[in-house]
Amino acid sequence: MTDQPEAGPGSGPESGPESGPGSGLEPGPVTWRRDGTLGIVTINNPPVNAIGQAVRLGLMQVLERAAADTDLTGLVLCCAGRTFVAGADITELGQRLDPTLPQVIARLEALPFPTVAAIHGTALGGGLELALGCTFRVAAPGARLGLPEVKLGLLPGAGGTVRATYLIGARAALDLIGTGNPLPADAARNLGLIDAVAGAQDAPTRAACDHLRRHNAQGAISPPVLHRKDAMPPPDMAAFGDHARKLLRKARSAAPVAVVEAIRNALVLPPVEALARERALFQAALESPVSAARRHLFFAERKAARLPRDIRDAARGDTHPGALPGPRPEARHLARAGVVGAGLMGSGIAMALADAGFDVTLREVSQEALQKGLARIARSYDKDVARGRLSAPQARTRRLRIVGTTDLAALSECDLIIEAAFEDLAVKQDIFRDLDRIARPGAILATNTSYLDLDAIAAVTARPADVVGLHFFSPAQRMTLLEVVRGARTAPDVLASALALARRMGKQPVIVGAARGFVGNRMLAARNAPLARLLLEGATPAAVDAAFRDFGWPMGPFEMQDMAGLDISWRNRKATGQAEPLADALCEAGHFGQKTGRGWYRYEDGARTPLPDPHVTRLSRTLAARRGVAPRALEAAEIIARTHGPLVDEGRAILREGIAARASDIDVIWTHGYGFPGDLGGPMYWARTQGLIDDG
Repeated sequence: MTDQPEAGPGSGPESGPESGPGSGLEPGPVTWRRDGTLGIVTINNPPVNAIGQAVRLGLMQVLERAAADTDLTGLVLCCAGRTFVAGADITELGQRLDPTLPQVIARLEALPFPTVAAIHGTALGGGLELALGCTFRVAAPGARLGLPEVKLGLLPGAGGTVRATYLIGARAALDLIGTGNPLPADAARNLGLIDAVAGAQDAPTRAACDHLRRHNAQGAISPPVLHRKDAMPPPDMAAFGDHARKLLRKARSAAPVAVVEAIRNALVLPPVEALARERALFQAALESPVSAARRHLFFAERKAARLPRDIRDAARGDTHPGALPGPRPEARHLARAGVVGAGLMGSGIAMALADAGFDVTLREVSQEALQKGLARIARSYDKDVARGRLSAPQARTRRLRIVGTTDLAALSECDLIIEAAFEDLAVKQDIFRDLDRIARPGAILATNTSYLDLDAIAAVTARPADVVGLHFFSPAQRMTLLEVVRGARTAPDVLASALALARRMGKQPVIVGAARGFVGNRMLAARNAPLARLLLEGATPAAVDAAFRDFGWPMGPFEMQDMAGLDISWRNRKATGQAEPLADALCEAGHFGQKTGRGWYRYEDGARTPLPDPHVTRLSRTLAARRGVAPRALEAAEIIARTHGPLVDEGRAILREGIAARASDIDVIWTHGYGFPGDLGGPMYWARTQGLIDDG
């Protein structure tokens, strides 16, 4: 699969002898030249060098030419531009277009001399599989390597599971392929996935040539990866089984099951048979509804991360009602960030900004509140170190980027200020009046509100065009979704800046309209509205949560509310004059969820294991009796229908009102921010596959 490269400009092969007049380069996406007795093959298929059919054809032609050159002593495979091969061309999936990638890799392995892949940027999916077909792999220091096919409901289909197992062992292969998470170059070198990391000043192609010449000078013979099985120690199948079970317990998709089978085959079957089995598993996964749903999300995520056409057109001066004239929007320069509020959300946002390299000024109204926030940040980074997510120096560097203050004027030089205060309109308006007074011209003023009217907040400033909603999800330093809320007067370049900020922070942005609850929380309210009635009719919190988990959710709505805290919604209901008798009764008794030891469930001795609470059952039965509701047995299918039907209906209303631009944007919001099963493609995609709706 293709993915967005992370390498910057200038990280590709060195210029000079590799291009230009007289270099011997043929037209097309794959070119060839000689460097002494070495052959240099360059893939140039912008923007990410995806291995489409034209690239595969070019590779086969060049490999045949190299095989016929009796003077060659080795071959280097490299890529032009900002990245190595970032994956296969996903638009070709499901089509039989010869030559296939397995055929190209087999031809590469059959060459009569050693080969080396010179990797920069990203080598992902089919790109890494191609590199694994080489004898050696040399990577630039900033390169990243991975086999992320599970994120498309697939597994590698060009030998990735087999060659990776032979190269780094079954356990490491399970972690790499089963999670789909890429590795930085140093970690890949430590595992043995690559042979060397180029020096900081060395171009990877030149480093690869040097590596090959040194190898040849030593007279050593290193077989291709596929021929190294005989050198592997006998597999410990019991240990493999234990690690596979741990992986599958964490898996939220069906694809890791196929990965485990493919890696097991690599351990126990001859290479040719293991490759054939992998290809069969890949084809079966490709034809599955899960892969179709995951591929839908793949494209949806990329659409959501781009500035919508109407905003681009308006900024260029293509007029339509409400258009804002001006040049094509460019992101503003953001170097220094401020956060107002050091509570749970504000602390998380400050960490997310620091993790992305920003210097952050964190402001609170009192020294006591500020110290609590800074202590929370320190504890979080300490946990990251303890869990191996960060080294101690990395954690210290990030923590030192965050400076606390009680002086709002300390934010005056920030390029971006994010308000994360109490969810109260009057409170937020007061903060924005003060920010409007002290912030430098051109600074972006953002609110993290999850429900409130962005335009009402922007209206108290003299710069509503600079105001945008940035709705992070808790914990902000972990959750990937960022709802970018577009106000009536938000400037196009502010929206472009928000998307660029999301990319820098590793977030998945979705632009939404300014309506109460925006997209995610508005739909969440619709989904959760039937829950109280279900309890009155005889369902228990445990039964509802079990139905959700069986559907594919990581946890049910009552478990989620207990984890988040019932008091949050309670305060919101009181502020808007709403009531929910059952939930309100729990909150009035001080039962706010895990943090108080009781909510919809009981939690003993600080544990997070939910236990049935007879108090909730008694409350439900009492309210049911008052309303004349006779309890009955409810099946899981009815629970899902009565909660997910309103979810989808609200999504359709949001589309009609223009709060979301596309149904696929809603799918991205719900899979990234709310845990809707990715294997089902999001609520709107799922509804179409079930025949519940027929309008995209």
